[in-house]
Amino acid sequence: MILPVLVSFLITLATTPLVIIFAQKTGLIDDPKIHKHPALIHTKPIPRAGGIALFLGVLGGIFFLPITKISVALFTASLFALIIGTLDDKYDISRYIRFGVNFLCAGIVVASGIGIPFITNPFGGIIHFDLIKYSFYFLGTHTLYPISDVLAIFWIVWVMNMLNWSKGVDGQMPGVVAISSFFIGLLSLRFPVSDIQTQIAATISFLITGASLGFLVWNFYPAKIFPGYGATAIYLLLSAASILSGAKLATAILVMGVPMTDGLFTLIRRIFSGKSPFLGDKKHLHHLLLKIGFGQRRIALTYWFFSAVLGMIALALSSREKALAILMLIVVCSGILFFLLKLTDANNEKRIH
Repeated sequence: MILPVLVSFLITLATTPLVIIFAQKTGLIDDPKIHKHPALIHTKPIPRAGGIALFLGVLGGIFFLPITKISVALFTASLFALIIGTLDDKYDISRYIRFGVNFLCAGIVVASGIGIPFITNPFGGIIHFDLIKYSFYFLGTHTLYPISDVLAIFWIVWVMNMLNWSKGVDGQMPGVVAISSFFIGLLSLRFPVSDIQTQIAATISFLITGASLGFLVWNFYPAKIFPGYGATAIYLLLSAASILSGAKLATAILVMGVPMTDGLFTLIRRIFSGKSPFLGDKKHLHHLLLKIGFGQRRIALTYWFFSAVLGMIALALSSREKALAILMLIVVCSGILFFLLKLTDANNEKRIH
């Protein structure tokens, strides 16, 4: 637990300045005068290749991991996500291509044997998703679990995009990811460490924790570098670790509950307003908090605080209590988002008139 965190922390801390220099020389810069994204809040050019430093930090601790087809598939998919994400940081490729690549990367992970075979029923018992299966022969015998595999793919893609939306202010994302991965790692340790999947889940989680903390030193306000879209490589690993930690997804949902509810609210809001869910705007929770006077540091600290509190709560609750906590979180957080949205819209109308 300690060594993976320390190693990945030091590697990311040391390599991030080098990545900043690399980004400046290769044009991996987020220049608000050129990059006309509606969600941007910074006013000066800043490197946005932080995903490279994060990936190097996690990769540097790979010797802690058992070499299996799962670990190989995870880092293969993560590397592919990093390459596409870095290209997007440079060229702003189509959001639809990026979304398609998300599914491709998730497919690589699931093809290695990672799925969601079951979830705990909050009302008692287990809900199995692996009862339906299809076996076939192609260079060996393979088995598909359609429901389990599809759920895993959508979970991975959802986490990749949800966490990408939560990097709106300096220091916000690495803090949330560090806390989330730490609690997911702790959850993994509840299971026998002799289990290969437990080893992989725990080790990757703590490597992500260290890398995120190392990157946070350079990303906290005022940021010297942004995560960029290449950071989806780390989100992919985190989503896979949450599955491998024993399919206890309720804990992952709770600890990432604030950005997750914000992402869900944003999707519903855009769809009901007749807009594409892929089009960015300045109506995420962190944007609304900025509009009512919160500073970037205060917003980041608020996200960290609630992630840490929800993580501690999740570790102490039963399955039924987690389900109730998730429901309460969605209701309360959605209510706050709706209130802030109406408040900021009213303030904007007053300025116009």
